[in-house]
Amino acid sequence: MTSLVMTAEEIARANAELESASAEEVLRWATTKFGRGLTMATAFGAEGCCIIHMLARIDPTVRIFNLDTGYQFDETLHLRERLLARYGIAVEYVRPELTVEEYEAEHGGPLYRIRPDQCCHDRKILPLRRAVEGYTAWISAIRKDQTEHRAKAGVVQWDAKFRLVKVNPLLNWTKSDVWRLILDNDIPYNPLHDLGYPSIGCRPCTAPAGEGGDERQGRWAGTTKKECGLHVIEVNDGGGI
Repeated sequence: MTSLVMTAEEIARANAELESASAEEVLRWATTKFGRGLTMATAFGAEGCCIIHMLARIDPTVRIFNLDTGYQFDETLHLRERLLARYGIAVEYVRPELTVEEYEAEHGGPLYRIRPDQCCHDRKILPLRRAVEGYTAWISAIRKDQTEHRAKAGVVQWDAKFRLVKVNPLLNWTKSDVWRLILDNDIPYNPLHDLGYPSIGCRPCTAPAGEGGDERQGRWAGTTKKECGLHVIEVNDGGGI
């Protein structure tokens, strides 16, 4: 892996220069800038499928991984195979150290019911930290209009939580932009989107959402929780290396 890093000033300059760039331009910049030091995490959401579609043309060798918590929908897991068949890109599964059975036995049952933040931390955040070790930048598929936390992100930013540069090529996109690209290019996507699931996470913590509401209202339904913690910006996240 490359040891390339960016200073706070370089990150700020890149973010300013790419603020109005297209998603493909941002991805081309990232693949050129970071080379083999670049990786991508995807939950196989509609946005992630769009980025995989673009990377297949720009640089299909970028390592892409999915945080397989053990609680994902079968439809989500099957989408990996559909993307592989379409683009020849094999998304790597990154799993927690404990299986679901071992994890629930250790805690006397599912933690997602009583301590969902800890469940997300143990089965998403810790595996992501391991997955990005040795890398200098990672790509995410967040949009700033999704949550208040994501609205604070930059197209290029320093990710203090995981200690590397974060690149958000779809940050300024809307839901309409995402689905226009999918439908115009017949990009494979999760069929649960057609069944009222605008945002899809772990099976026990995801429900269909009502029409015209918050895109993430089906995540941890009935609670105020909207994020697993991966994209929550820490206080010193605006700084550099």
